[in-house]
Amino acid sequence: MNNLTGKVAFITGAARGQGRSHAIELARAGADIIAVDIAHDEPELGLGYPLGSQEELAETAKQVENLDRRVVTAHVDVRDGQAIGAALRSAVAELGRLDIVVANAGIAASSIPAHEITEAQWEQMLAINLTGVWKTCRAAVPYLIEGGRGGSMILTSSAAALRVYQGIAAYSAAKHGVVGLMKTMAAELGQHSIRVNSVHPTQVDTPMIMNNETYKIFRPDLEHPTKEDFEEASASLHILPVAVADPLDISKAVVFLASDDARLITGITLPIDAGLLLK
Repeated sequence: MNNLTGKVAFITGAARGQGRSHAIELARAGADIIAVDIAHDEPELGLGYPLGSQEELAETAKQVENLDRRVVTAHVDVRDGQAIGAALRSAVAELGRLDIVVANAGIAASSIPAHEITEAQWEQMLAINLTGVWKTCRAAVPYLIEGGRGGSMILTSSAAALRVYQGIAAYSAAKHGVVGLMKTMAAELGQHSIRVNSVHPTQVDTPMIMNNETYKIFRPDLEHPTKEDFEEASASLHILPVAVADPLDISKAVVFLASDDARLITGITLPIDAGLLLK
């Protein structure tokens, strides 16, 4: 089941959170790993939480190596298409092939009514959460086609692409856009046996979610909501009795979609949502 021995997977946003978990689980299934991340903080983004660090990306690499898999890392901002291309070119030259792409890098939403979002905030969100996904795919597809073995691309979207949340218009628009990109690429690349799917997590226990800015989105009625306040609100959205998903919950789905066990699955939006979409 889910045997990825001999394959190479490219993961963005791999320093921590879902990206690190994906790298580890894909390696556990047998894949060698190309792990990239911006790997430095950018306070000017105004996110309310720090980005991944060089030390965290190095820890991801260490955990992959502990599974006796090869790993190549690079510090890459997904807004920089040339940097993505250069990093991938070097890594594929070292590891010899590319089979799996996980376009995972992204930033969290801030709670702002749509008509109050500044142009800079809007453009920043789409540049990272949508255009960055496209730039990742654009750089990777030629290697998948040239390999002649098919491949699997998994794009990280969100439950916010499948239901409405007030106050996060830019984030929601970007994640809806990922679905359009995924479906179009699935149709275009099927002739090469390249499958393209998207995953749509509910709230996940990562630094991107577990911070004060996100707590305010879920508890706008409180001036200073706590983690406990957030978890209570988050749990109320789910059918299953959980407050937040574990990154591993998402990684298990990613590994399945990457594997030959999912060889006939393409163009789908896969919710990993504890029943959130049923409410």
